[in-house]
Amino acid sequence: MRALLIVDLQKDFLPGGPLATDRADELVPVINALMDKFSFILATKDWHPKDHVSFASNHLGKNVGDLIEIEGAEQVLWPVHCVQDTKGANFAEGLNEEKIGHVFYKGLDRKIDSYSAFFDNAKERKTGLEDYLRSHEINEIVVVGVATDYCVLYSVLDALELGFKVTVVVDGCRAINLHPDDESKALALMQERGALICKIEEVV
Repeated sequence: MRALLIVDLQKDFLPGGPLATDRADELVPVINALMDKFSFILATKDWHPKDHVSFASNHLGKNVGDLIEIEGAEQVLWPVHCVQDTKGANFAEGLNEEKIGHVFYKGLDRKIDSYSAFFDNAKERKTGLEDYLRSHEINEIVVVGVATDYCVLYSVLDALELGFKVTVVVDGCRAINLHPDDESKALALMQERGALICKIEEVV
């Protein structure tokens, strides 16, 4: 059994948002079309408190893109985004939300970031996604969403480590690219670890 996993396709990550991912708005019709091919459709949302540790504005003298250390772990600082119960945390306009069977929230703890759809970055808190997949006998996930080089990447790596088969729809994802080659490096790493990288027509 397989499921479609839509990662963080939220307004704040779209063009015009505070953490805009280039051309992420183009994903909406692509993902809507993919939904027709799946019985299980799942999604994640970044769901941060306003004082989240990843927000540059919560660190005096720090800027977006700076690296800091939090309890021994490297943390990239981001603009304020996807704050709980704000419009920016809503799914992208036009996304067929009615077909999404379950939403998993991440980044709820102000003290730690959470890129992966499965765990926080310290792997101390689970989102519930793993348990859901196993309880529904889903052994394969097809991943789309944002961002290829962060939340998609870490979700895929964790899924593979947990023993799930993973397919990444490359034209169903978009990257932030803080560095120009971040997307290509992320795709190469996911493939190296065992993910299948394909295009939408191969899934359809």
